[in-house]
Amino acid sequence: MHRLAAVALALTFAPFARAQSPKDAESNWHHWRGPNADGSAPSARPPIKWDAKTNIAWKVELPGRGSATPIMWGDRIFILTAIKTDRRAKPEEMPKVEAKLAVKTEPPTNFYQFVVLCFDRRNGSKLWEKQVAEMVPHEGHHVTHSYAAGSPTTDGKLLYASFGSFGTYALDFDGNVKWTRTDLGRLHTRLGWGEAVTPVVRGQYLLLNYDQEIDSRLICLEAATGKTRWEAKRDEKTTWSTPLVVDFGGKTQAVTNGTARIRSYDLATGAVLWQCGGMTVNPIPSPVRFGDSVVCMSGYQRAAAVSIPLGSSGDLGDKGKVDWRYSFGTPYVPSPALSGELLYFNSTNEPMVTILNAKTGKALIEKERLSQAKNFYASPLAAGGHIFFVDRAGTTVVVKAGESLDVVSVNKLDDPIDASPIAVGNQLFLRGEKYLYCIEAK
Repeated sequence: MHRLAAVALALTFAPFARAQSPKDAESNWHHWRGPNADGSAPSARPPIKWDAKTNIAWKVELPGRGSATPIMWGDRIFILTAIKTDRRAKPEEMPKVEAKLAVKTEPPTNFYQFVVLCFDRRNGSKLWEKQVAEMVPHEGHHVTHSYAAGSPTTDGKLLYASFGSFGTYALDFDGNVKWTRTDLGRLHTRLGWGEAVTPVVRGQYLLLNYDQEIDSRLICLEAATGKTRWEAKRDEKTTWSTPLVVDFGGKTQAVTNGTARIRSYDLATGAVLWQCGGMTVNPIPSPVRFGDSVVCMSGYQRAAAVSIPLGSSGDLGDKGKVDWRYSFGTPYVPSPALSGELLYFNSTNEPMVTILNAKTGKALIEKERLSQAKNFYASPLAAGGHIFFVDRAGTTVVVKAGESLDVVSVNKLDDPIDASPIAVGNQLFLRGEKYLYCIEAK
């Protein structure tokens, strides 16, 4: 995910009891897309070369399965996983299935443990492990998916983790559960392909995007207690997209990607501030802010990108006034990364990269092949003057940030990777299928 910096800086560990400030956020990785929610790491300068024997400061084996991107605060790394147990459900313990919906997966018959893990970033030692739930999922998931795909977040006071249908939880930094919400209802995802709810915290508000096949909602909880502040019903199907929360014009906006409409909500009330013509089916990429605008993309079955002024009002539809529109080579699963004025993204999940000027929408390169890479679920990272592309086979291609694909290194690990990379200080962290890696130049 990100890494931009001009100088190497000493690692500073923010006090856990303090609320997030801009300075705290920049020196940590509190959100799955980084301190600015755009895949960039303004104060990081990670290594650009490594392999299984070089520049691996430590690695730790991970239990279960998950593709949730880790987050970091101070010297603690938080990661989610789902562990299949040997305990089989009795007939009366099996959840009821929504018969009306078309699915292409089978629900499991085993109980799963839903687990939050905390590691010390300095040496990889496990500080604690907390099982927050043990349940039988009511639907299956895509073969490439998991039951732990939504990433956690933090405000420096509490850790917020959502397993969607299996509960949303707030924990302190020692692993104690402070509040639980298991009453928000089940998610019924497109074709039973599985869930990915990544919470977003801003001040006293915690957002959860429950876009699904029926009863889609944007839910706002009170961060300190978990109590519901408001819910906004949505005419959307499954999206798997994380909202973007930004301040503009005296209001805090929550911008959501969507098939029917891209919408901005007033974070305080849930009222719609503006909306724009939607994206492709089941959008996944997170919105990105650039200046006084927000860029949304999606890439399933067709390509779509649009830059919308945050000062918009009403319904812009498909032809309303926006900064620019673009319709070629946009991502399906990965989100774009922003470096300066440049947006970097893959075409669908393929190793074809486009670089777009975020201000004008002009393409500097379009669908240029990235050498030695295959396909992507992980989102790119901009850090230390480089862009990091991590493919599903565990290969990371590092290119120099700029208007061309100038490859500076190709780094391989024998471990599949779907989670996005994160960078803090001079360290890069990769969550593989088997291990969590800390990469640091020696």
